[in-house]
Amino acid sequence: MSTIFSQIVDGEIPARVVYEDEATFAFLDANPLAPGHTLVIPKEEYERLNDVPEDVASALYATIHALVPAVEDAVDADASTVAFNNGEAAGQEVPHVHCHIVPRFEGDGGGPIHAIAGETPDLSDGELDEIASDIETRV
Repeated sequence: MSTIFSQIVDGEIPARVVYEDEATFAFLDANPLAPGHTLVIPKEEYERLNDVPEDVASALYATIHALVPAVEDAVDADASTVAFNNGEAAGQEVPHVHCHIVPRFEGDGGGPIHAIAGETPDLSDGELDEIASDIETRV
């Protein structure tokens, strides 16, 4: 079954498209968190970041890299928050990888990315070392 984002890419659902190339597609979020809130997606459906092939991931990042300053300039933003929700538990609502470029403005009331997790864990040095080691061995 095709995701809503694939339907947008295919022109079945209208969108305010701001960029398209062979591998990627970008459009304004229909429910924006700020003026200029833009979604950047690979044209092909991949549910999670770890499903995206390396060449598509490179193209996706190149598009994000080009769009961040364009979005900020278009709405005269002071900065932007650039993020992926990777999986349902992280808040991903559409099972199609998508990057949010959310323009930020001085005094907009938004917080840093650290504010999304709620209560932060109290981890010992040993626990941090073990986690770091586990990650390192899996890369």
